[in-house]
Amino acid sequence: MIRTMLDLVKRAELLKPKVMVVAAAHDHPVLEAVVMAKDAKLIEPILIGDKQEIEKILHELHAKMSDYQIIDEKDLVKASEEAVKLVSSGKGDILMKGFVDTSVILRAALDKEFGLRTPNRISHVSVMEIPAYHKLLMMSDGAMNIDPNVDIKQEIIENGVEVLHAIGVKHPKVGMIAAIEKVNPKMQATLDAVELIERNRNERIKGCTIGGPFALDNAINQEAAMHKGVTDPMAGDVDFIVMPQIESGNVFYKSMMFLAGAKSASVIAGARKPIVLTSRADSKESKFYSIALSCLIAEAK
Repeated sequence: MIRTMLDLVKRAELLKPKVMVVAAAHDHPVLEAVVMAKDAKLIEPILIGDKQEIEKILHELHAKMSDYQIIDEKDLVKASEEAVKLVSSGKGDILMKGFVDTSVILRAALDKEFGLRTPNRISHVSVMEIPAYHKLLMMSDGAMNIDPNVDIKQEIIENGVEVLHAIGVKHPKVGMIAAIEKVNPKMQATLDAVELIERNRNERIKGCTIGGPFALDNAINQEAAMHKGVTDPMAGDVDFIVMPQIESGNVFYKSMMFLAGAKSASVIAGARKPIVLTSRADSKESKFYSIALSCLIAEAK
């Protein structure tokens, strides 16, 4: 079972290397992670961007130039479109964002003609190794969907469950997070939790068990759940927490990373192929782990 980021990487190393296409690859932090992934034999990279700058960075990183296919395209929009087209056509398995605005690459990725759209909404998922938790914990959505209603939360759950299946969690425990663990008609997150649990019981949402509403403490800590009288059997042992809106997800993620010493892997889920779209504040290790996670997702697709 995958319990740590090291386990995640080791599992990805067992796979045939995946072709990863990087849009606007002339970015030092991104190429650091790409070189790490190439050296670990996780990927075969195709780098699209300013060729001169890409070669300069690769030289600084002591990378073997012949290992990297480079397509010269300085225009960021064209670089993004070319990268998406390669992945969409089957010539690439993974798309990664380089030195380009998120809005630009997502516009290309969601293009109706050549993009990576599916009927489902895309969402951002983060898989975290947190020192205080006994296994990997997934969280969504702290970056894409601002104020999801119950139907969007269902799509967020479905996307996340697909990712968890890809890393070997056969039947994930999904906790719906709210400020309190009791249903309050004035708190929409608690009402959404009740509705989503019912959909899960009726098999409108499959492949997981949904519980809640949970306050964060009783979702991830059995002692806190016991003190509060929370009897849900998944209390303190969830695999996946679904946040009520983007603010809570974003704050939770950054708190874990910068205060709790967590390690993370993040990906855009819900597209035909995995999309590595990390923050510039993320470490090279987080970017590397995100690539490893994407390799496992690509293998499952």
